[in-house]
Amino acid sequence: MGYKKEKIKNNLKIKGYRLIISFFFLVGVFFLIEVSSFGFVNFVIAQNVQQTNLPTTDQQWPAFNVCCEKTKSGAWCQNTQEDSCDSAFRKTPTSCDATSYCKLGCCVDSEEGLCMENTPQKVCEISKGTWIDDEKCQISQCNLGCCIIGDQASFVTQTRCKRLSALYGLQTNFRTDVDNEASCILTAFSSEKGACIFESDGEKTCIMTTRGDCSRKKETNSSTEFFKDYLCSADVLATNCGPTTETVCVDGKDEVYFKDSCGNIANIYDSNKVYSKDQSYWQKIVPKSESCNYNSKNGNAGSSICGNCNYISGSICRKGKANFGDFSCKDLNCYNTEDGNNYKNGESWCIYQGDVGEGLDSVGSRHFRHVCVNGEETIEPCSDFRNEACIQDEISTSDGNFIEAACRVNRWSDCINQIDQEACGNTDKRDCYWLGGYRYIGGNGSVAESDPNKESSGVLKGGDGICLPNNPPGLEFWQEGNAKSICSLGNSRQTVDFEKNLFGDKKCEDDCEVLTSNWIEEMNNICKSLGDCGNYVNVVGVYTDDGVVIKDNGKIRKISQGIAENAFEEEEEKGFFEGLFD
Repeated sequence: MGYKKEKIKNNLKIKGYRLIISFFFLVGVFFLIEVSSFGFVNFVIAQNVQQTNLPTTDQQWPAFNVCCEKTKSGAWCQNTQEDSCDSAFRKTPTSCDATSYCKLGCCVDSEEGLCMENTPQKVCEISKGTWIDDEKCQISQCNLGCCIIGDQASFVTQTRCKRLSALYGLQTNFRTDVDNEASCILTAFSSEKGACIFESDGEKTCIMTTRGDCSRKKETNSSTEFFKDYLCSADVLATNCGPTTETVCVDGKDEVYFKDSCGNIANIYDSNKVYSKDQSYWQKIVPKSESCNYNSKNGNAGSSICGNCNYISGSICRKGKANFGDFSCKDLNCYNTEDGNNYKNGESWCIYQGDVGEGLDSVGSRHFRHVCVNGEETIEPCSDFRNEACIQDEISTSDGNFIEAACRVNRWSDCINQIDQEACGNTDKRDCYWLGGYRYIGGNGSVAESDPNKESSGVLKGGDGICLPNNPPGLEFWQEGNAKSICSLGNSRQTVDFEKNLFGDKKCEDDCEVLTSNWIEEMNNICKSLGDCGNYVNVVGVYTDDGVVIKDNGKIRKISQGIAENAFEEEEEKGFFEGLFD
């Protein structure tokens, strides 16, 4: 018996991703589906016939007479013998290329940005891709370009580039001007830094730059060479650039750097690494993480020996005293601020013009956000009339706690409409507080005035509570506007019952506390929680006492400070509050 092995050419390619071809010795010809770690599906065609007892040259080779949509072995779209087909799927007595369900085309994975050439329509549908009648994937969404990912590059589709950038948390940098993979890879290398050496006026000189810039310089100077990670002061390069003790600040960088005799930046300033003390420090680029005092909590602020500044930790290169050079790490934190506290660079905090919260904001007051920026305390006022409120929180970081504040819209307008404490305290929707022991009868503030037949209305004592603005809004009470309608929500109509004996003496029987100064003060506190209403102190500390009016037997009274406790003992004809008002 003879043995025969046949390999069938694999035409499947994946555009924008490297194809892995796997060969297995199994009966028949089949597709192998490989699922990547990114969740997309690559279809690899492995087509081999098992090495086994095959017909000799004197015997007839069996014909592949049908196209099976799926074979019993699980392979899709195969030209094979009819008895190999899965009866639950379609079969056609022709080549698979001539069928609609196995026709080759382009399968697009829109989510991952992958385009797979020469993919049968059925296989694409299984993978939940979009099948397009174009075997070579010559469509716009499959156009390739150079995706720059940090210091790496990949020749992929734009959608794939966005996907990869998102995975690594980087900004998408997709270049359509690069039209092949080799050029794309070189683009990534072009950002490498090092020493660019060239001849100038008969001398071998050097500049610190990138490989890309050095390559462009070579176009005009054939002697140009690039040495990755080397400093121009490296002894092995033998240039005219040597070490110095001078330092410099570099735009876009936090640190203090040494510079060589040609003016190039060298490594981060370290007084123990001058050339006379450590020649190796002037040979190659030393990363920031391997430079002096890298883990300093204050970013080496004020240090005369180390220039490894860190803006996040509160320092940056500026003019200052140092053992060598004229620059050091300046402290960017803020000290002895308006509220007497010290803050880190970048921190922000709230400043108020008096008490705040639970209706205590004074008339005309405003919230402010203060920020520490490069050692300076700056002030950002929140929107006037307390349309914005300042909030702050403390965040835990690896470098300690960090305070952040923000001016946020004051969401007070629907507080009075909330009838239960949970809805009132829902800080996702509103900025209110719950005051227990009260109730509100009436849809607006005019009810206490306009309904003489209703004995009690408006804000009343007793009940689960009422919902009030945590930071009362500022009101333009000196001109036409919404001040009157808002303040009138605090109106209260109360009926007090008295009993008179045979001798004409009166005795309060019901709602007697309404006649006390405590009740009036409580009503005033509710009123001032609604906005710039009622009797209260203003932003400059002046107390106003004309914000509340009370009607007693039809007479209008104005509250004064220091209300007595014996109001109900006054004679009826004089009014129960006679003598308590100016």
